[in-house]
Amino acid sequence: MVKRRRVVWRIARTFAELCSRDNVSSRSTTSESVSEPRQSLQVVWFKRDLRTSDHGALSQASRSGPVLPLFIVEPMFWAQPDASARQWEFCAESLAELREALAALGQPLVIRTGEALAVLKALHRQRGIAQLWSHQETGNDFTYRRDRLVASWCREQSIRWHQPRSFGVIRAMGNRDGWAPAWELLMRQPVCADPAPLTRLGGIDPGGIPSACDLKLPSDPCPGRQRGGRSQGVALLESFLHHRGRRYAKELSSPLTAFESCSRLSAHLTFGTLSMREIVQTARLNNGPKAFVERLHWHCHFIQKLESQPSLEYQNAHRAYDGLRADDPQRLALWIEGRTGWPFVDACMRALRHHGWINFRMRAMLMSVASYQLWLPWRQSGEALARLFVDYEPGIHWNQCQMQSGTSGINTVRIYNPIKQGLDHDPEGAFIRQWLPELQGVPVSGIHTPWLLAQPPETYPHPVVDYEAAARQARDQVWGLRKGQGYRCEAEAIQRRHGSRRRRRARPPADNGQLSLELG
Repeated sequence: MVKRRRVVWRIARTFAELCSRDNVSSRSTTSESVSEPRQSLQVVWFKRDLRTSDHGALSQASRSGPVLPLFIVEPMFWAQPDASARQWEFCAESLAELREALAALGQPLVIRTGEALAVLKALHRQRGIAQLWSHQETGNDFTYRRDRLVASWCREQSIRWHQPRSFGVIRAMGNRDGWAPAWELLMRQPVCADPAPLTRLGGIDPGGIPSACDLKLPSDPCPGRQRGGRSQGVALLESFLHHRGRRYAKELSSPLTAFESCSRLSAHLTFGTLSMREIVQTARLNNGPKAFVERLHWHCHFIQKLESQPSLEYQNAHRAYDGLRADDPQRLALWIEGRTGWPFVDACMRALRHHGWINFRMRAMLMSVASYQLWLPWRQSGEALARLFVDYEPGIHWNQCQMQSGTSGINTVRIYNPIKQGLDHDPEGAFIRQWLPELQGVPVSGIHTPWLLAQPPETYPHPVVDYEAAARQARDQVWGLRKGQGYRCEAEAIQRRHGSRRRRRARPPADNGQLSLELG
């Protein structure tokens, strides 16, 4: 056992050493310079790391020459089916605060709108790029393809592209051996040094931050949305660790308590206004909830899956489930609008639409109902949820969509009972009444099943389907495929590639099957 531990930690140290290198993998976009740079401009490309603290790329670049901090607003990215105005508005607020922080260092953030490669090419023609700096990113398919194009251009131009790690995600991993201790080593490393003072660059227009309207994003009212910006994230972390999180483990599952007792940091992790490492270290220093730190670990665990297998965004992890479900626009619309006829489900969906956030168990329930009772393909319902989540993180989201729809091949099939979930987490119907005004006058005895009342409310729909019969039929079809020839062989291969290697006593909390790990 001692020898085995030494081997695991030796592997982990090797991974940790890669933190400062530009690693190469199936998703790697690193470019090595083959000649001396013709000019000294260091371009720091901010992507989803909108901060100046614990920012490896900015810290290193600031000690290598004059820095041009750059954010590229890509209209084609924001036109993707998983993007929305609520996400952009959080990002824009974070950019405004980042610009102020960089201006205090000496050079404000430069913002350009357009296709990323075209922006970089124009900048190189005008000023010359000696080196390009950005954190490694595990985003969606759009960002992956964009980065491959940028990497190819950098090689052609002999521009070295440095990509230090930001999350606990490791490139070039064939399986999970050594991943958990490598994550721990990264989280224990000191945060990056603050950037050196920046030299003000003359003759460069900083550019404006476009509005959602400028980007032609569809109208997306979200009155309860969190505000972006590092100061907001710091305040949330402080209030969570010193006050709101005292009953975190007990209150994270019910939407009645989760909005207050959860950290609400998930959007700040998505856009990088705070780093994963500083959150972990601050939580441990202040004796934060262990369950919270555990979920930070699982945050990276799921992103690692997409890093290692980008096809998980579009393809079933286990191909036995290909073609299992069919599109149904009418059912999808009722689910999105919060009019399925199941009060607790509809209340959760309407709360999500209002806030851009809902707690983990409710996300799991929403996805489960869409996948089993409504029998919708996970990609179809997943895109709708992605747009509603201000904290949308592709690596977590798509893997959890597959888990909750039963296509991962290695997880227990979980079919949530929408009525039982309401009785468990909203027994008096307070949350339902808050979001479904048409049920205000319904007594507690009928609030979860109003269609069974002698006089059902006229303005609230009857259930789309019989939830129990639909669940039985779905279970039979999903489990039937698991009995097929060759299923186990493929499932074992998935487990070897993506399965956790953590010891049983270090397993995550029982509710780790969530759609978004409880960072927020």
